[in-house]
Amino acid sequence: MGQIAWKALCLSLFDYKTEKYVIAKNKKVGILYRVVQLSIMAYIIGWVFVVKKGYQDVDTSIQSSVITKLKGVAFTNTSELGERLWDVADYVIPPQGESVFFVITNLIVTPNQRQATCPESPSIPDALCYRNNDCPAGEAVVAGNGVKTGRCLKVGNNMSGTCEILAWCPVEKKGKPKKPLLANAENFTVYIKNSIRFPKFKFSKTNVLDTKDDAYLKTCRYGADQPYCPIFLLGNLVRWAGSNFQEMALEGGVIGIQIEWNCDLDKAPSECNPHYSFSRLDNKFAEKSISSGYNFRFAKYYKDAANVDFRTLIKAYGIRFDVMVNGKAGKFNIIPTIINVGSGLALMGAGAFFCDLVLLYLIKKSNFYRGKKYEEVRSSIRKVPESTVNGEQSSDSLSRLDQERQLQTVET
Repeated sequence: MGQIAWKALCLSLFDYKTEKYVIAKNKKVGILYRVVQLSIMAYIIGWVFVVKKGYQDVDTSIQSSVITKLKGVAFTNTSELGERLWDVADYVIPPQGESVFFVITNLIVTPNQRQATCPESPSIPDALCYRNNDCPAGEAVVAGNGVKTGRCLKVGNNMSGTCEILAWCPVEKKGKPKKPLLANAENFTVYIKNSIRFPKFKFSKTNVLDTKDDAYLKTCRYGADQPYCPIFLLGNLVRWAGSNFQEMALEGGVIGIQIEWNCDLDKAPSECNPHYSFSRLDNKFAEKSISSGYNFRFAKYYKDAANVDFRTLIKAYGIRFDVMVNGKAGKFNIIPTIINVGSGLALMGAGAFFCDLVLLYLIKKSNFYRGKKYEEVRSSIRKVPESTVNGEQSSDSLSRLDQERQLQTVET
């Protein structure tokens, strides 16, 4: 048995299979086949070519440059700073006009600091002490402002005190501001110039209107009627991001400005337009978080008449704006078109294969159809003697009958 099986396997390697077309007049399978074909055609034409533009070559390696410039002034009168006029050189950081910029809206000022010894802030846990041994000299205060001197300073008859430190004294005031200092900053304007280039297609464009009118950018504001005037009110940017400017200005936050370029280069260059979207990138419910807002510290240094170094420490609260640019460009190319057409034809073949499975294995007469589709033909045909007796078939009639069986049409 084993030898016979191996022999049959070896001989089967030399068999040749060719397609045999059988027309199955089964309405259910025929309707299913047409539905599958229409679905595949709708997917190829509607989704691949119309929606996704599968006939285009796409460039997503956008090259972008962003330049920002703010305008606006504000006047304040505080006990720490007195009367002061604020312009862009005072409240914009950094001043270079980059894609990320920070606008100061609030601050806590600690003036006239000098390097000396003074008590650490009572709000620092590592600075609390009961005796001098709790303040080892030379040890830095964890999350504090200086280095311990070895003394524990107490006020009155209190049992506990704070460690004396060598630091910039007096230390920074603790607490949060009650209202924003630069509340009028929502009326400041920012000019955002964005230039982009798609290197594959050597296509460049900018988001500023190409005009020779010098007064255009001095009077326009961004809107649906002026999409090529990239001058925005800060208050509008925050409002479009879903936040209140006065609330956000109190402790700060982060706003994202997204510029999207989706260009169909088969159309005119004027059809390639920037689309803006705005979102708040930090915690939207910042007032409920211990890490609320956005702030940092910086200092301004000077010397007195005795050549002693002093500084004014500023804890600045404000809104950081992140300008982000992305996009893609597409243009007709024969290669992706051929690839997607070929994929569609392959899907058509997959649809026919699915209908074959239904016809040959899932319906009631599957055995009947399977027997008609697959037929084994041998080259060695036993000869049938020609008949000389009335009523018997000749070899010619048998041959014609065999041909008719091969070309038969199966009806259900």
